[in-house]
Amino acid sequence: MHYLFIYSLSDDYLTRRTEFRAQHLALAWQAAERGELLLAGALTDPVDIGMFLFSGDSPAAAEAFANADPYVANGLIKSWRVRQWTTVAGPLAATPVRP
Repeated sequence: MHYLFIYSLSDDYLTRRTEFRAQHLALAWQAAERGELLLAGALTDPVDIGMFLFSGDSPAAAEAFANADPYVANGLIKSWRVRQWTTVAGPLAATPVRP
């Protein structure tokens, strides 16, 4: 299964992230090395949303990441949510459906 961790960035995110970025990136790379995190990054123009694609049997890894993320803990994130994403096409689709 795939899960999206989606968060809304605070208005001062770009000016405040430097202090917490190394911890945030270390947490993300650790999740990737465990095979839980497939992709992550921020949307641009404007920089207002971050998205992380997790893989697993439940949303637990995505939720654990959110609860440990220094961006969340230090107010750089206004709100976040984890949503199951039914992926059906492409080489990494969790539930491939072919015509």
